[in-house]
Amino acid sequence: MDHSNKFMNPYLAGVLLGFVLLVTIYVTGRGLGASGAMKSVAVSAVQKAAPEHFEETAYYQNYAADHPDGPMKSWLVFEMLGVLVGAFLSGALAGRLGLKLEKGPGVQNTTRIIGAILGGFLFGFGSQLGRGCTSGSALSGMAVMSFGGIMTMLAIFGGAYAFAWFFRKLWIKG
Repeated sequence: MDHSNKFMNPYLAGVLLGFVLLVTIYVTGRGLGASGAMKSVAVSAVQKAAPEHFEETAYYQNYAADHPDGPMKSWLVFEMLGVLVGAFLSGALAGRLGLKLEKGPGVQNTTRIIGAILGGFLFGFGSQLGRGCTSGSALSGMAVMSFGGIMTMLAIFGGAYAFAWFFRKLWIKG
């Protein structure tokens, strides 16, 4: 199999993502999202690791009431499992499977890993403040012409442009 062109055309990928979002809204009545799945995993972990704390905390009780079959039976958990399987299959079919740490020249592995973990925590925290991640708030919100979704997308891209200059040396020279 020829792997010279390892990436899908971004315009085609965007159109396909739009169709996936349309079908998701039609079938489930909701858009896409990832942070809800992570919240289900976190709530399940607290329930197993600290059941007394789980029972005494209103937040967990409210979440459990919204998910009577258990947090791990949320459709968002199954959506994210599908994303992981799909990403693996896509990488396998394109010959792009492997462990690789991408970073700029002169950046140590430890710096890159700490930056990635810190960025992940900040993004996860922000997704809870904003009541959803980029796919939930911005992509799905914009699909239904939500003012909040449009503002979220503007904030995401505006923040990315504002902070990119400060962190550019993690990826590029100069």
